[in-house]
Amino acid sequence: MSLPRGVFITFEGSEGCGKTTQIHRLAARLQDTGLQVLVTREPGGTPLGESIRHLLKFADEGKDMTPEAELLLFAASRAQLVRRVIEPALSAGNWVIADRFMDSTTVYQGIARQLDFESVRFINEFAVGTRQPDLTILLDVDHEETRRRLLRRPRPLGAADRMEEMPPEFYEAVREGYLTLARDEPERFRVIHAASSVEAVQEEVWEQVSALMGK
Repeated sequence: MSLPRGVFITFEGSEGCGKTTQIHRLAARLQDTGLQVLVTREPGGTPLGESIRHLLKFADEGKDMTPEAELLLFAASRAQLVRRVIEPALSAGNWVIADRFMDSTTVYQGIARQLDFESVRFINEFAVGTRQPDLTILLDVDHEETRRRLLRRPRPLGAADRMEEMPPEFYEAVREGYLTLARDEPERFRVIHAASSVEAVQEEVWEQVSALMGK
């Protein structure tokens, strides 16, 4: 008898929107119901992916990275993650929660960095194959709140994050890009306004996710 297939949930949003906090709260709540839950992140989630993450976000070698190189590195990390982590976990009946997935590439590289949209779409599809999220939670905050949160975020000495140092216009484009995707795919996306308290956002996330539990 084959195991029931798991559920794949992704969280998206600008830097500082509260994804990590909400992901860990959701994972704990699902585990309390008896479900097996795997939490992963992008870029990262595998040894190869974590090395790519360091290169993309922190390494000196990445300071002069072109948008095209950035796109391909994100795709390489994602291709490894899907095939080595996400697919096996779903096949085993686990729930998988990912901190970012292909929508991040569509928005950050395809829209905010203005790369050719069809090229980005093709590379995304090549990287993930047929794997699509069952549900995508978009935590939405305006770009001014994003900047305020990033300024308050603790950072290890000398660990400047390249992706967090973009100008306000970049984050404004990111936000609008995400909202456009959500409007285009209302059956998959759920937009939650993340400027509310952590507890209020948590309850909104649970309302959306719990609807999947009986399916």
